[in-house]
Amino acid sequence: MLLTIDAGNTNIGLGVYQGRGADATLVGDWRIRTDRDRTVDEHGLLFQHLLEHKGIDLAAVHHVAISSVVPTINETLVEASLRYLGTHPFIVGPGTDTGICIHYNPVADVGADRICNAVGAYAKYGGPAIVVDFGTATTFDAIAANGDYLGGAIIPGIGISMDALFRQASRLFRVELAAPPSAIGTNTVHAMQSGFVYGFAGQADAMVQRIRAELGPETRVIATGGLAELIHHESSTIEVVDQMVTIDGLRMLFERNVPSN
Repeated sequence: MLLTIDAGNTNIGLGVYQGRGADATLVGDWRIRTDRDRTVDEHGLLFQHLLEHKGIDLAAVHHVAISSVVPTINETLVEASLRYLGTHPFIVGPGTDTGICIHYNPVADVGADRICNAVGAYAKYGGPAIVVDFGTATTFDAIAANGDYLGGAIIPGIGISMDALFRQASRLFRVELAAPPSAIGTNTVHAMQSGFVYGFAGQADAMVQRIRAELGPETRVIATGGLAELIHHESSTIEVVDQMVTIDGLRMLFERNVPSN
């Protein structure tokens, strides 16, 4: 079995796969909070608990693949893999054989998660395509018809935008991130919900429309990330939400770079 670990600034996505290639089956997946202070043993025991809750024996996991945009926890994840799973993990980074041409300068500046998104989306949906990842930052990844990674856009994520507003506006307060009854808010809660939900949906649509104008009208649009479902319901351009596209791409990169035993 393969354990995939996609470490983001806010959450860590985990997946366990049985088999390889076309026979690969996702047998368990989880999303946990990213904690930069979590120790090696805390990570190892957490992985063990999550797997056992799904009836997966830790000893059955023989490989680990890591995609991380949080350098400060990389060493901890590697050590947890060695100590609790007895294997040195594959890590997406400079020098990884991605199988695609990356049109970004420098190539090393592209986040590992964005490469995983491109590989996973192209394999599952073809190209051209746009992956909108609603994470700590909202990223837009443009994938060519032949699968090349062309680049994209980065904007502040919904969560950090909300935090900035609440810190700077003394009379505003935190609200549930949910769609209000109408775009015209008749109270402060609904007004903020309208701005965040409809505003970010409109922002996503505007970015997609601009990128699609460069890629072509047949471009597929895939969303992922914690708030993807919410924005998808209010978006006119997002076609499908795929929360597994990143770890699917990570599995594919692992298989391309690590031969089967």
